[in-house]
This record gives sequence, C-alpha cells and structure tokens, in this order.
Amino acid sequence: MHEADRPLSPHLSVYGWRITNTLSILHRATGLVLTLTAIGLAWWLLAVASGGERYEDAAALLRSGWMKLPLTAAAFCFFYHLANGIRHIVWDFGFGFDRRQIRLSGWTVVVFAVAATVIYASIAII
Repeated sequence: MHEADRPLSPHLSVYGWRITNTLSILHRATGLVLTLTAIGLAWWLLAVASGGERYEDAAALLRSGWMKLPLTAAAFCFFYHLANGIRHIVWDFGFGFDRRQIRLSGWTVVVFAVAATVIYASIAII
C-alpha cells in the first residue's frame, strides 16, 4: 500500500465552520478565564479575612475604573459557562440533538449570556 492509497483522517478543511465549533471553543476559553477569576476571588477573600486595611486596598482596586472591563468579562464568562453547561446537561439526558435544536440552543446560550452580563454589569459593576 502506497502512502497515497491510505485513508486520510478528517481535517479542518473537511468540516465547515458551525456555531457548535465556536461555542465549544468559547466554553473552553470561558472555563480558563473562570479558573483565573477563582484565583482573584481567593485573593479577595484573603483580603477580607486579613482585616480592614487589606480589604480596603482590595476594594479600591476592584472599584477602580480600569477593572470594570475585566469584571464584566468575568461575568460574561460565568453566565456563558453556566448556560452552556445547562445545555450540555440537557444533551446528557438525550434531548436537543436535532440540527435546528442545536442551533437554537446555541444562540439561546449566547443571547442569555450577553443579556445577563448587560443586566448584571449595569447593576453591580457600572
């Protein structure tokens, strides 16, 4: 058997770009950001436990204007990861595998994450 005769594995060029590709990559990226956010949360909790001066320093940093974007991004990551995780749980029960349902649930996750982030950021961050 020559090299040209052997079967080829599917490659990215074989598959078209779909919403599921994007959402899968985004789910992994938001999971990474949430891990980094958890480190920030631990830092904040240590500041709270350390007393007044440390807590005030942490609170001042988190209230600063340049922290609004990272905090909003972290909120988006949380809401997206939550909604997409629920979508995956529904799939684990065997529901939602029709192509139309997959697309609809994917866009629902994105719309929910954006809307929840806007609402949360307008109340708690901005």
